Amino acid sequence: MISWIDIVTSVLGLTTVVLAGRNSKYNFWVGYLYTAALFVMFLDKNLYASLLLQPVSLAINILGHYRWTHPREDERSAEDASRLKVSMLSWTERALVVAAVLVVALLWGWLLDRLFPADPHPYLDSCVTVLILMAQLLSALKKWDCWIAWLLVNIAQIILHISIGNIFMPIVCGLYLLNGLWSLSTWVRLYKKNS
Repeated sequence: MISWIDIVTSVLGLTTVVLAGRNSKYNFWVGYLYTAALFVMFLDKNLYASLLLQPVSLAINILGHYRWTHPREDERSAEDASRLKVSMLSWTERALVVAAVLVVALLWGWLLDRLFPADPHPYLDSCVTVLILMAQLLSALKKWDCWIAWLLVNIAQIILHISIGNIFMPIVCGLYLLNGLWSLSTWVRLYKKNS
């Protein structure tokens, strides 16, 4: 059965990522509402790793809002000097990001398994949560690589939501996946314009 919080969360989430993929700073305003809705949904579904990290998610959203609208001189977009330009991680930075996600997800999953035995999938829940936070952080810094992370998040979330019996969220995550593919190519064009 689809609940009202599933629908609200889905609409807010889709709106946020579509706006982000189109390089709109307004994605952050919707993101604030999305974070609140996610908190309620995760509480209802007993996904405690995701629930407990919503304040961190909110902080990253605030950071991103500031960074996108207050770039340093060397970070300004060629099209609009008031906007942060899209950049990419180096291969070394990418390796460090992957290692950090794996280590934190394993530790968080282990802790979650001990603290909240009601969580049906503590390691998958933790991996998705840590990957979301990393994707959010990379997006806040306007790194093209965030879309690779979002694609992985979307695939993992489809698996997670199907495994806990959510009906509507796997469809929404499929739409996120399509938006992620489109945004990946859009941001690479934005990156090339500023290179």
